[in-house]
Parts: sequence; C-alpha cells; structure tokens
Amino acid sequence: MNRTTGRALTFVTSVIMIVALLAGCGSGSGSGNNSPTTKNNTGDTNSKTNVKTEATNAPVEKTTLTLMVGNTGTTLDALKAVGTEAEKKLNITIEYDIKPDGTEGDNLVKTRLATGDMSDLLVYNTGSLLKAVNPVENFLDVTNETFMADVLDSFKTVVTVDGKVYGAPVGSSSAGAILYNKKVYGELGLTVPQTWSEFMANNEKIKAAGKTAVIASYKDTWTSQLFVLGDYYNLQAQVPNFADDYTNNKAKYATTPQALRSFEKTEEPFKAGYMNKDFLATTYDVALKMLADGSGVHYPMLTSALDSILQNSPDKINDIGVFPIPGDSADVNGLTVWMPSGLYINKNSKKVEAAKKFMEYFVSKEGQAIFASKVKAAGPNVIKGIELPDDAYEGVKEMQKYFDEGKTSPALEFVSPVKGPNLENLTVAVGSGIISAQKGAEDYDKDILKQAQQLNLPGW
Repeated sequence: MNRTTGRALTFVTSVIMIVALLAGCGSGSGSGNNSPTTKNNTGDTNSKTNVKTEATNAPVEKTTLTLMVGNTGTTLDALKAVGTEAEKKLNITIEYDIKPDGTEGDNLVKTRLATGDMSDLLVYNTGSLLKAVNPVENFLDVTNETFMADVLDSFKTVVTVDGKVYGAPVGSSSAGAILYNKKVYGELGLTVPQTWSEFMANNEKIKAAGKTAVIASYKDTWTSQLFVLGDYYNLQAQVPNFADDYTNNKAKYATTPQALRSFEKTEEPFKAGYMNKDFLATTYDVALKMLADGSGVHYPMLTSALDSILQNSPDKINDIGVFPIPGDSADVNGLTVWMPSGLYINKNSKKVEAAKKFMEYFVSKEGQAIFASKVKAAGPNVIKGIELPDDAYEGVKEMQKYFDEGKTSPALEFVSPVKGPNLENLTVAVGSGIISAQKGAEDYDKDILKQAQQLNLPGW
C-alpha cells in the first residue's frame, strides 16, 4: 500500500464516522419518538404531536362521560346535538342517563347521590332544590373556571352555595305564566286580562263557546303548581319582605292573605267549572296539544313548554301567546321568572377533567349555537353576547316588554331556600276540590318545616 492510497482510505473512513455520529444524534434517546420538533415563542421545544393535541383540546384516548337529564321537552335533543360535536372536537362521548321529572326524578337524584352512583354530569334544578341535594358535598366548585366568565351573575346567584358556584346554565330563562291561544282570543274578541277578575270573565266567555277555558294536566302532578308558583310576582309586589320573612319562619302562606290568594287561584277555576273534565287523566303532552289546536285556551305553565309545542305542533306555534298570571289590581302586573336548569359535575367522578372540558365547550358560543339550533329560547338568555333572535317565539316577544320595563321577579325558590317537596300533591288536591285553598296552604306550611330544619335555617 502506498502513501496516497492510505491517505484516501483515511479520508473515507473519517467521512463514514462523521455521518454515523450525526445519525446517532438524530435518533431519540430511547424514546422511540422520531417526530420533528418545533419551538414556541418562549423557546420551549414541543413535538408536533403535542401541539396538535393542545390545538384541538382533545385527549389522546376517547373518554366516555355519563350525563343524567330529564325526559321532558327538547333539552335532551339539544344536549345530544352538542354531545355529537363534542365527540368530534374533544374526543368525548356522552352517554345519556334518563331520569323522570317531578318528585320521582328528585328522589332518584337523591338516591344516586347517597349511594355514590351518580353520573359524571347532571342536569338538575337551580335554587332551593339544588341546595336540598347538598352541592357542597356532591358537585364540583366551578367558581374560578375561566369558562364561567360570560355567565351572568343573575344566574350564578341561583347555583351558588356558601359563596361557591356549582353549575352552568342549560338553556334560557323562562316564566311561570298563562300560555293562551291567540287565534281563539281573536275569534272570541277577547283581550289579554290585566286582573284576575278579567281573566275569569274571559274564562266564562270561552266556556260559553264550548271550549275548555283552563287546561289542567294533573296526571303529571308537577304541572299543578303554576297558579301558586307563577303568582309570586304579585305576592312580592304587595309584600316585599315576604321571601326573607318566609325563610326566617316569620311569614306563612296560610296567614298571609296575598300568599293564600295563590292557592285560591288554584281552586277557583275548578269550582267555576272552567277546567277540562278529564283533568286527572290529562298529561302534559295532551294539554299542550289541546292548547295548540284551540280546544283549550288557557294553560298555566312554564314558558319552556313553547319548545314542546314547536316540536309537536310546529304549524301552531305562532298561535300561542304568553301573559302573566293576573293579580287583583291592574297596577300589579308582571312576570315570575325561572332561571334555567344547571349543568353540574359530580365531585366524585373519576373523569372530572373531561367533564370540565365538556362544560367549557357547552357554554361557549359554538356550543350555545348548536344547543339553540335544537331548542329556541323560552326567555332572555343568561350568557353574555347571546341575544334574543329575530325568529323568537311570539310568546317570548310578548314576555320581553315585562323584562324591558323591569316588571319581573324571580320565583320564590330562587330567593328562598324553603320549598316543600309535597306542593305538587297539595295543589292537585286543591285544584280538584278535594281540600280547600285554606287547608292546602296550611298543609304546605307544615310541609316546609322538615326541609327548613334539614337546612339548619335560623328560627326553625
């Protein structure tokens, strides 16, 4: 071997060693990750795989969450629509755990919470009924979650216990009022009543025309409460301190004439013969059909019922209007308002982080737009930046003036934690003539005692 050949071999060998060293530096240190890397603005190095995961906000593995919700109205369909998009964007699948409404559903929720068998997420009441299921112990505190920033304080107050916020809104506000058939009103030459006596006079004319003046659907007992609950605007307008005195055991329904009046309004349509004869067998859905087709003209109900009318009788929805449950004076005329239900996270869920991701998406503008595409607003929204649309229900448009004029009041259950669980059975009894209004009010005053004591309220 001569010197020239030796030098050439040495050069080639050196090149091969350098290439090998460079290849070794390019492979991961035992990680098996050969993805290229990028640097963010702070100089931190992240893999492209991780950047994609952060951008989509989706976990690498699909997560299944269970969500308990009632079976009345269109809320379930709207939630399913949001859930479908959440699966695409968050890689989260929602399984729906359907519960009955009313007392039966409340009892199921309490049982499932007590046994530790609650779903990851729950759609449930706000106000006093929320406090009755001990949210501090059972639900996740979302006070400081950034996605709650656009939720109005007026809603937060009804999901707040001991200074902590526990829920996000599911839908719009609504009112406890009289849903009425505007077409029949026009045919009979009736005008919206400003007083209870005018309301009863309209009922007499409707009865004379061969129609049901006041629809009752006592087969679904929860529907019997509206003349009492929806009358609260009139009560608080006349007795401004009633809620505080009631909470502190200083005022009673049976001994406060303006409060007793609510039970009397439940009794009077029955005694006058204005109700449908089969009211004990009539369901909520049948009642809404009667209202839509004009065979029944007045239905005391939450305005969330407009959603069901749209779903079942879409060609009749513009025939349905809304007016407040009248007081005894035209000077007192306004709406009793219900805040929407809340979406809560089971504090003991093993999938809390995924549940928070779903809640964040649900209250976002995108999530709310999807929800609204399946269920129209039954009242003003409680999330900033979401206004009443031009194609809102005619009934909701009628409601808007009361909001604009400040003639609204939250229902008693939102300003007092005291609400007896047996009210719906008592209002069925009063509205059926089984017991008097006075007896119903007295029994309800007794009914609230146990709950007030369970809540450790002062004065009880």
